[in-house]
Amino acid sequence: MITNDAIILGMLAAILGFVFYTAGSEHRFWKRFYRFVPALLLCYFLPSLLTTFHIIDAESSRLYFVASRYLLPASLVLLTLSIDLKGIINLGPKALVMFLTGTLGIIIGGPIALLIMSTFSPDLIGGGPDAVWRGMTTVAGSWIGGGANQAAMKEIFGVGGNIFSAMVAVDVIVANIWMAVLLIMAGNAKQLDARRGADTSAITELREKVEAMHKKHSRNPSLTDLMLIAAVGFGITAIAHACADQLAPWFQANAPQLARFSFTSQFFWLIVIATTIGIFAAFSPAKKLEGAGASKVGSVFIYFLVATIGTHMDITALRDSPELFLLGAIWMAIHAGLILLVAKLIKAPTFFMAVGSQANVGGAASAPVVAAAFHPSLAPVGVLLAVMGYALGTYGAWFCGQLLRIVGGG
Repeated sequence: MITNDAIILGMLAAILGFVFYTAGSEHRFWKRFYRFVPALLLCYFLPSLLTTFHIIDAESSRLYFVASRYLLPASLVLLTLSIDLKGIINLGPKALVMFLTGTLGIIIGGPIALLIMSTFSPDLIGGGPDAVWRGMTTVAGSWIGGGANQAAMKEIFGVGGNIFSAMVAVDVIVANIWMAVLLIMAGNAKQLDARRGADTSAITELREKVEAMHKKHSRNPSLTDLMLIAAVGFGITAIAHACADQLAPWFQANAPQLARFSFTSQFFWLIVIATTIGIFAAFSPAKKLEGAGASKVGSVFIYFLVATIGTHMDITALRDSPELFLLGAIWMAIHAGLILLVAKLIKAPTFFMAVGSQANVGGAASAPVVAAAFHPSLAPVGVLLAVMGYALGTYGAWFCGQLLRIVGGG
């Protein structure tokens, strides 16, 4: 087994480089391959093989700790820095309705799915670090926000390694099956929109606005830009750490009863404060750093986090607990059913429905993929909504976690 973190980090970097190099290749084989296998799936799956075949010792590695404590909050800052509340509002009420419907479907879908499954498998209810409800909080974090929020929920709710490993597998498999369904919908959008009588004129106008905005603000980053991006990301992370170091002990000493709501967790305050300051920074001159690629740097951090999470995923876990996969499938079915119902009721274009769903479930890593399936210039719209998902992910997943705690007997 390899135990040297420097070697493991190099291996993970090589895996990520391989995935992105081949994903951007024009070779016929790779283009066909990634048409069916999302790159994000490989960023989880390939590192998991290192653990599954006992090549590395993930349990003794400190890489996940570094990624979750330093890269994670910095990535949240840089991703929320690009949030444009006015731009999101200008997308129209239907886009926001579909996005928030997707969020609601995940928040209530988890507890409902656990309630349904517990009637057939009572063993799913219980306490302890490896309780199913705890593991489900990490899926909620991933499906509302992304990998950063997933890691946040793992720490906030004290999720055990065994259930986390299984739930990461559930998350990746179920989410990518749903993404495949959305891409099929994108290919048949005209027929689906005509059947619902949806007005797609706003999509054309939206595409033109996105193209104009992208041309106006994008630029090649200078060294100064990159240093400022690092300063903002890690500087706000430092502030969040400093505040969390004071708040968590205060609540532990003066209001220990609030531990049920994670107020005594240092990691909870770290993530909430970093996200909140990032949102406020989006209204400051720091927002201009997005034109230099702040969100891209944040995405690099996220993918390294995803890779370290992958090293804790044992792909054989589902073999021993297929009921967890069924639990995830029911959960996703509730989310899908609700968002499809609302899309039909308000006659929302398939684009808003698909991107609104994927902005929740897949986040900034895959929402642009679904958006680009409609038109390449619409990819930034997926990022825009996904960034909102990052902002809501911590809060929404935490609330879902409280509901899961009630249902799960925690």
